[in-house]
Parts: sequence; C-alpha cells; structure tokens
Amino acid sequence: MREKEIKGTLFSNQALWWLIAPLVVEQILAVTVGMVDTVMVSSAGEAATSGVSLVDMINTLIINIFAAIATGGAVVSSQYLGQKDKNKACQAADQLLLITGLIAIGIMVLCLIFRRPFLSILYGEIEADVMQNALIYLILSALSYPFLAVYNSCAALFRSMGNSRISMQVSILMNVMNAVGDYVFIFGFHWGVAGAALASLISRMTACVILYLRLRNPALDIHAGAHGIHWDGRMIHRILNIGIPSGVENSIFQLGRVLVVGIIAGFGTIQIAANAVANNLDSMGVLPGSAMNLAMITVIGQCVGAGDYDQAQYYTKKLMTVTYAVNMVTCLAVLGAMPMILNLYGLSDETLALASTLVLIHDGCAIFLWPSAFTLTSVLRAANDVKFPMVVSIGSMIVFRIGLSYIVAIGMGLGAVGVWIAMVVDWIVRASFFIWRYRSGKWKIYYRAE
Repeated sequence: MREKEIKGTLFSNQALWWLIAPLVVEQILAVTVGMVDTVMVSSAGEAATSGVSLVDMINTLIINIFAAIATGGAVVSSQYLGQKDKNKACQAADQLLLITGLIAIGIMVLCLIFRRPFLSILYGEIEADVMQNALIYLILSALSYPFLAVYNSCAALFRSMGNSRISMQVSILMNVMNAVGDYVFIFGFHWGVAGAALASLISRMTACVILYLRLRNPALDIHAGAHGIHWDGRMIHRILNIGIPSGVENSIFQLGRVLVVGIIAGFGTIQIAANAVANNLDSMGVLPGSAMNLAMITVIGQCVGAGDYDQAQYYTKKLMTVTYAVNMVTCLAVLGAMPMILNLYGLSDETLALASTLVLIHDGCAIFLWPSAFTLTSVLRAANDVKFPMVVSIGSMIVFRIGLSYIVAIGMGLGAVGVWIAMVVDWIVRASFFIWRYRSGKWKIYYRAE
C-alpha cells in the first residue's frame, strides 16, 4: 500500500526518524558502555570479575521483567493516544509506575533477605572470594531495582508519545555518570566491586528522578501524577495482560541462553572464549533491530488504538523494510570489520578462528531472518496478541535452541558451531510462525477499545 493512498497518516517520515534515531543511540550506548564497565571491573581482579558476571546474569533477567511490564504500559498508553483519550493514557501511566514500583520493591526485598541462599541455589558451591564479591554486588544492585524499574517505565511512556529524545538524553547522562563513577570509585578509591555497583546505583537513581520529574509536566499528552496514587485493578490487569506474557517469554529466553552456554562450557576453554567474543560482536549487528522493536510498539499501538488497521499494516510494511535494510548494513559492517576487531583480543589463533565462524553464522543469517523472528512480534504485542508469540517463542526455544543444540553440538560433535546452527533453526521456526500469524490477520481481533 503506497503512502499516498493513506489519508491522515499518524506518523510522518520526520516523526518516525525522531522516534527511531534516539532509540538506536540508546542501544549503542547500552552495548559500548557495558563493554567499558567490564574492562574497568576486570582491573579489580578475577574474583571481582567473576562475582559481577554471576550477578549480572540475575540483573539481566530482572531488567527484562521490568522492560516487559513497561512494554505492557507502553502498549496500553499508545492505544489510548490512538483513541485520542489522553485522560485514560495518563491513568495508564500512573498505574504502570505504581505496579512497576511495587514489583521492584518486592524483588529488592527478596534479593536482600535471601541473597546468599539465592546465589547458592543458582550457582552451587563457588569460591569464598567470588561469593563475597557477588554478595556485595547483589546488595547494591538490588537497591537500584526500584529506580531502574521506574526509569524504564518513564522511558517507555515517553516513547508512547513518539518522544524518544528525552529518554536518549537521560540515558546518555546515566551511562556517562556510570562510567565516570566506575573510574573514580574503582581506580580512585579502590572500592572494587562495591565501587562499580555504587556507580550504577547513583546513575540509576539520578536518571530515574530526572525522567520522572520530566514526565510530571502537565503539558505532555501523557503525564504522571494526574490521577494520584490509587489502585485501579482493571487498568493494571490490561497492563499485566500484555506485560506478563512478554516477561515470561523474555525470562525463558534468558534461561535458555544460560543452558546453552552450559552446553558450550563442556567443550573446553577455547570454545567458551570464542563464544563469549562472538556474543559481544554479534549483538552489534542487530542493534538497529532492537531499536525498531521499541518503535513498533509506539507506532502500531497508536494505529490499533485508533482502530485503523490499514495504517497498522502500512507502517508494519514500512518499518519492517527499514529494519531489514539497516540490519543488513550493520551486519555486513560487523562482518567487514571483524578481522580488525578480533585483533584487539589477546586470544589464540584457534579461538579467534572459531569466533569468526560463529559471528559469520549469526550475522550472515541475521540479515535474512532476525527482523521477522524478533521485530515482527512487536506488531502482534501492540495489538494485544501476546500469548501466541509467547507460546511460539518458548516452544521453539525448548525444542530447537536447546534440544537441537544437544543433538547437533554433542551428538554430532560440532560443539559451539552446532549450538549456533541450532540457534538459526530456532530463528527460522519463529520467523515462519510470526509471518504466518501476521498474514492471517488473526492479530487484529484481540484489541477491544474501552
């Protein structure tokens, strides 16, 4: 469908650009600053690095929970904006901030009280100095959870209004503060893991306060504090009805990644190191796609809220085309720069050769499969069709990414290469189901205006 055939489009090309470009910057920041963090923490010793890495796996899981609930709030708010009902959009915003805050406080309390048994259950018997560093990092990380949850929710609400520049600006500030704090506390005060965690806590607190205060501006289409603090069970149910399936899907996905790494760990140090290097590089290739996932929620959510599925299909086609084009450019750029980047790692030739093979598998196949396997699901979620992608993603993860990994990696003796081949098969299955679901039009029946 050509743009001239659509009357009164909700988003101009310029509006889409100002929505998407800051999101790409945020994704790039998340990767690059994360790498800087890792380098700084590593200077505190192997025990510190190990302790932080163990807790970071927990943090990633918890952050995904917050992001999933924030996505639920963003979808509901976007749909109300599509209906031109700003009052309900503000009401949804208040309920999102309330429920994410309460959930985050609950998780924080549990982590603080049961921190040692929690780590022991997850990782078994680990060395005493590693456990001590992990405990310190977990305590300070847990204290930041409420601030991180509210920050994610505020950022999602700004995106719902089509304004991702504010969240980008605050994200830049937060990441710069975190990097500077790491340098000061680790190298200046020699606080090690505690310094790294304290820098994260301070930066997250600052970002949360700034973004929340900016969201209280009554001139915004969606602003916080318009309805005060009260429990609206019906609105919270709408938010969680979208957020919980997404959260379950993301949690299982992260758990699957942990299990797959466990398979690779059985093949020795070379394959473990190659897999770690490849994971660092391949994520760079799909950064634009990750940004488009967030943009889709805003754009398609508003179209669905307005009851205009012609525009929803028009923007899906347009944004998917952009995602494929940019994804291809970035993946090819990573593949082209890979020899130079790998030279920065002080690893053996055998390890680097295997890492090159893994990145080639990932980014070479991602050009054709990744947007349909991961970005197209945002269209379904924006229309409240959340259970189908959850079931498909979990089923494909268990059967193909995990189950097939055992067969190909262990049974056929392909090691890490076999695991990554199984990952591509998982993408093919996901993409096939999601394309079928979208083309069937069944995703259009789940949204009910209120």
